[in-house]
Amino acid sequence: ASAFSGDGTFYSAGLGACGITNSDSDMIAAISGATGNPNSNPICGKQIRATYGSSSVVVAITDRCAGCAGEYDIDFTPTAFSQIADQALGRVEITWEFV
Repeated sequence: ASAFSGDGTFYSAGLGACGITNSDSDMIAAISGATGNPNSNPICGKQIRATYGSSSVVVAITDRCAGCAGEYDIDFTPTAFSQIADQALGRVEITWEFV
């Protein structure tokens, strides 16, 4: 599997681009490549493993990251982000891959 590099941050979840309503405690994330049509979006529901330092977390992609600057940036829920980094850091450089 190919690993991608980008920035990881977190956001307040809600109704995602994949048609699923998410909460801040869900182990999900948003990614730039997710499109607004869940019926023709092959990335919806895919699982990724994101790593920061020695910590990693597995999340499902359920939203499109409209605010992500980079193609491989990931927006996590606060709960998922906390699995890999302190929220006080705000934004961290991560690597990730599909699992």
